[in-house]
Amino acid sequence: MIPAPEFASFTPPRRILMGPGPSDVYPEVLAAQARPTVGHLDPLFIGMMDELRSLLQYAFQTENPMTLAVSAPGSAGMETCFVNLLEPGDTVLVCRNGVFGERMRQNVERCGATAIVLDFPWGEPVDPAQVEAALQQHPQVHFLAFVHAETSTGALSDAQALCALAQQYDCLSIVDAVTSLGGVELRVDAWGIDAIYSGSQKCLSCVPGLSPVSFSPRAVARMQSRTRPVQSWFLDQSLVMGYWSGSAKRSYHHTAPVNALYALHESLRLLASEGLEQAWQRHAAMHQELKAGLEALGLSFVVKEAHRLPQLNSIWIPAGVDDAAVRSRLLQDYNLEIGAGLGDLAGKAWRIGLMGYGARRENIALCLKALSDVFRT
Repeated sequence: MIPAPEFASFTPPRRILMGPGPSDVYPEVLAAQARPTVGHLDPLFIGMMDELRSLLQYAFQTENPMTLAVSAPGSAGMETCFVNLLEPGDTVLVCRNGVFGERMRQNVERCGATAIVLDFPWGEPVDPAQVEAALQQHPQVHFLAFVHAETSTGALSDAQALCALAQQYDCLSIVDAVTSLGGVELRVDAWGIDAIYSGSQKCLSCVPGLSPVSFSPRAVARMQSRTRPVQSWFLDQSLVMGYWSGSAKRSYHHTAPVNALYALHESLRLLASEGLEQAWQRHAAMHQELKAGLEALGLSFVVKEAHRLPQLNSIWIPAGVDDAAVRSRLLQDYNLEIGAGLGDLAGKAWRIGLMGYGARRENIALCLKALSDVFRT
């Protein structure tokens, strides 16, 4: 018989998470996750799910009945939107201004649809004028896909203007809001967003592993008119909604991550308690404090201020500074995590997050002091 390995319990240090995600988790959310597990079809849990849907509708600012949390991270939320809406023969205009626009393109092609890619420089938002020109040039487009808050660069695009174009040119919009939900203004119904996905681990300051999604009535009608089954059984919303439906009796689809959903319920309850607009204002105010301190250290931003995400700050690495060495020192000496650059910005920029519970003055003070100390040595 092979002997059992012996390990001590894993106890991580208390890190300050100021990277691109996950963010610092609210203590109340961690406590909620530790509550007793009940069955995923327990009547009390079903009642909590109904509250969770209402809280998600508040966070998204939507009345869409098809609003829920996918039992997987934001990448699965992305795939949920694409596999449920797209079929072979569809054409999607994909706006690519960073890593996550490229992931949209890959999802389109894996669905057997055609992607028309409209590229923008990294660090810049999607330009509505160029999108309109592309829609005029390609009248066969069925969907417009773009990232609201590009996590790889810190650039914020004008979702309201882009979704208005989608409606004007008879397209459905698919929007990545992984880093924007809870951190900047986002109004699904008022802006006419058709399909949107986010993540639990960014500005909601929940544990990683869940993806809030919402579909407009137009998007639901598109799903219902499919001629082929959704290619993913697990992500097929026609099956999942039998579990998330509003009736007291729910059909079994999969064993939901019960404790993680407790945590999401608590994080959304905290957001509602603070107030959505107040949360947006807090992120903006904390960005201004961080900006002043970073500029005092001689650091500059990748994204121009008019298009900059307050919750995801990309800054240029000074000449002669060792990217990995600085981040390693911050982690080892200060228990502070900031993010490396991705894609075109790898080795050129750091990404400093101010998300949810992490968007507070003590985090900013620690980050600025730590950077100052490291630069001096």
